[in-house]
Amino acid sequence: MTKRVLVPLANGFEETEAVTVVDILRRGAIEVVTAGLEPGPITGRSNITVTPDKSLDEALTGPAFDAIVLPGGLPGAEILRDDPRVIDALSMILDQGGLAGAICAAPIALDRAGVLGGRTYTSHPSFEGELPTEGYSQERVAKSKRVITSRGPGTAMEFAFELLRELGGDDAVREVNQGVLAKL
Repeated sequence: MTKRVLVPLANGFEETEAVTVVDILRRGAIEVVTAGLEPGPITGRSNITVTPDKSLDEALTGPAFDAIVLPGGLPGAEILRDDPRVIDALSMILDQGGLAGAICAAPIALDRAGVLGGRTYTSHPSFEGELPTEGYSQERVAKSKRVITSRGPGTAMEFAFELLRELGGDDAVREVNQGVLAKL
């Protein structure tokens, strides 16, 4: 059965982080649904506008997701953190044995959802002071108890491949990287 991943998008999202994750996962035969917190196109922090597949409300009424991945960027990550639908989706997916991913500033939403306790995680260095010190790591990608986090746009490819490894396995990573040629 194909794995399903929800990628919520809010205005001010980091384009590199969102698009890299969506691209690598889709290449790996993972169904990815981008979902806008607001109706219509969503504009990223660098003024790149994308049209999400669905609204967040539509996405949340459909079939269950195996994972949720939050891109960083400002104010996008703060909007994700402050949206109760995102926090509820994070909690629900993890409670059902799913996976959560967050990159750059987006671990602030994981903190709001109360899922960082007892886990090793990372974020963009500028957000280290806003997150609990227990479990904080400076690794480029940190994986702990079904939560994968990463530092920023420069680590987006590594982050995306770690998500693919978790959702699709090592064979999917090898197959996708034959065309991508990432340094893994």
